[in-house]
Amino acid sequence: MSNPESSRFVRLRVEVVLEVDDEDALTKAALRRIADDSTMPADERAHAEGSVTEDTAEAVAYLVDPFDLVSEVPGIELAQASWSSERIGRDPDSPEWDFDDDDVDEDFDDEAANAANKVG
Repeated sequence: MSNPESSRFVRLRVEVVLEVDDEDALTKAALRRIADDSTMPADERAHAEGSVTEDTAEAVAYLVDPFDLVSEVPGIELAQASWSSERIGRDPDSPEWDFDDDDVDEDFDDEAANAANKVG
């Protein structure tokens, strides 16, 4: 990256696996967040409420915001963010669940893997 303009930008990749132990509380929190969003159009609100009620992964996506992760970091401004959530199977004894430097996929396709929720 010898271009001085592009060197100002840093891509931060974070993968988090969450265990949902209270789906009802999660869904209720997502519904409250949607209800509190006064800028959301009624048709979008109805769709969002249905989505978070049917799928806890959607509820997580409504409650987790990448801006919250970096908003207090001095010297940076969030230029763009995308994130998604999905239900997964998890085997804690499987070697594929070990996070280490060798697991980084250099060919990671941001648009395919993170198609939801863009900021910027």
